[in-house]
Formats: sequence, C-alpha cells, structure tokens
Amino acid sequence: MKTRLLFALSVFGIVAACVAAYLFGTTKASLPPVFDPPANPYARGIYAQGIVESAQASGANVNLYPEVAGTVREILVAEGQTVHRGDPLLRIDDSIQRATAAQLESQAQAAHTVLDELRAQPRKENLDVAEAQVLAAEAAVKTAEDQMNKQEAAFEMDPKAVSKDALDSAVNAAAVARTNLEVAQKQRDLTKAGAWSYDIRNQEKQQYALQKASAASSALLSKYTLRAANDGIVLSINTFAGAYISPQGAYDSYTGGFDPVVVLGSPQSQLHVRVYIDEILVPRLPPQAKLKAQMSIRGSNIKVPLEFVRVQPLVSPKIELSNQRQERVDVRVLPLIFRINKPTDLHLYPGELVDVYVGE
Repeated sequence: MKTRLLFALSVFGIVAACVAAYLFGTTKASLPPVFDPPANPYARGIYAQGIVESAQASGANVNLYPEVAGTVREILVAEGQTVHRGDPLLRIDDSIQRATAAQLESQAQAAHTVLDELRAQPRKENLDVAEAQVLAAEAAVKTAEDQMNKQEAAFEMDPKAVSKDALDSAVNAAAVARTNLEVAQKQRDLTKAGAWSYDIRNQEKQQYALQKASAASSALLSKYTLRAANDGIVLSINTFAGAYISPQGAYDSYTGGFDPVVVLGSPQSQLHVRVYIDEILVPRLPPQAKLKAQMSIRGSNIKVPLEFVRVQPLVSPKIELSNQRQERVDVRVLPLIFRINKPTDLHLYPGELVDVYVGE
C-alpha cells in the first residue's frame, strides 16, 4: 500500500514537471508597440526637441507680472477665456493707494483755488475798504490842519492866548494826519495793483507740482488692475483671491519659486514650435530658403508638417525645456521658429514637448 502511494506521487510529480516545462518553455508573441518611434523623413535630417508656443511676435507666451505688490482682491477672468488688449484680468487691493490719490487730488484742487484767488485780485470789497480809508485819512488831515490853523491864528493875534505846547501839538497832529493819509493812499495803490507776480508764479509752481503728484498717484492706482497686454487666450492663472503677489510674480509653494501671475497665449489655431538645434549641428542646417521640418506628437503616430518662420539669432544655454535656472548646462542651442499647420482634429497645447526633424 505504501509502495503504491509513493509510485502514484512520483508519477504525478513527473506529469506536473512536464506540464510546467511546457508552459514555461512556450515563447509568447510580443505585443505590437502602441506607437512607432519618430523616424527621419529626410535624407540628411537633423533631430531636435521642440516646445509648442503661442504665435506671438516674440515666439513665446506672454507672462504678466504686476508692477505693484499687494493682496489679490478679485480675479476677473478664467483659464481658456478669450481677452482683448486692455481688458482687466485681476485687481489688487488698492484701498491705501486710492485714499492717497484722493488726498493729493484735493491738495491740487486747493492749490488751484489759491492761484485763482491771486489772479482775481484786487477784490472789489478790499478796494472799497482802501478807498474809504483814504477818505477817512483825508478828513482827518483836514480836521488836524483846521485845528492847527486856528491855533496859529490865535497865537499870531495874542501869543498869550495859546500856549506854545498847544500850538506844537496841533502842528504835530497835522503832520501825523498827512502821514496817515500818505500811508492810506499807498495801501490803496497796493490793493489796486493786485497780487504780486512773484506770489503768482510761486503758487503756479506749487499747483503744478501738486498736479503732477496727483497724476502720478492716479497712474500708480491704475497699476493695481492687471490688464491684458494684447489679444489672446488666458492659458493659466497662478494665483487666487486673497493671495499675495508682487512684481516677482506669484509664489509657488511646491517649487519654491515665483511664477507669472497670468500667462496669455494666442488661439490654438495659431501655434508655433520653438525648435532647439544643438550648436554642433548648426553647420549642418540647410539654407533658410530650403528649410523644412516635420513634428511628431509624443505618444502617437501623428506627424505634422511645419512651416519655417525665422531664426532667433542667438545661441544660448539649453535651459528652456527644463526651466531649471540653477542647473549647470553645457549644451548651447540655436532656436528656430516654425509655424504649425495644425489639423482641425488635433489636440495640441502650448508648453507641450515634441520631436522634430529638420531637413530640406
């Protein structure tokens, strides 16, 4: 009985080993690739990496930064929205600057009022008072001279009738009255002449300075509204209401760096590709009149022809693709700008990396 059991187990083990050897020894057919690797369509084509960008005059997206720092009060657009040049995108809290602008405007208006007052002189009421003072001074002169004449006549008739002190007092009173009349006349002439030209010019300068200060404050107030630099589409908004932004941009807590507050681009029907040619391959570039290029969309078999636009004639370090400004880079590249003849059913977005072959 025991021998039979051992024999049965041995036979089962041999069969299992044969089955396992057959299963593990069978070679499975490999799956076909999801997409073909990019192939060079040109006899002497040059491979390069490219990045999709908006069709701007500079060949790049428009990064917007505020000119003032503050807390975002309101965001007025959404990503993907079409905007026009001058449209407001977001507002920064401007309560302090608005109060400052109102204060300077009031000071400029007050200075203008003072200037108008100086230019409007002489005031009729002041001139009437000056004329009345002259008349009063003339009357005082006449009274004093009459009193003096009476004293002198009495003294001539009888020196003992009027004391010498009384006569001298009358003469002095007449002299004082004539002097007061002269002062009143000069004061009337001064009033009639109006404001001094130097006072007017000084007030003009003060009013001009306050006007400029008010204009500068109002101009600064307008900077608290970030506006679109040109027509385009809002590609990204890197802040939110309540966040603090500055001329450096919006702080990204993940990267520890600063991003543009808003990024604008052109419509998806107008896209460019910036292709970076390694400096050692630059001598192999065909003449610009014969330049052709083909772009391969990564992760697909889609190939799109490109139309040459221009060369950016500056060889620079290859840091644009990784955006790592602190990275040590030894490779230098020459950027070429191509226009994408984009099919209507192709989904392509700015910032996407593509493989490009350049030839003739």
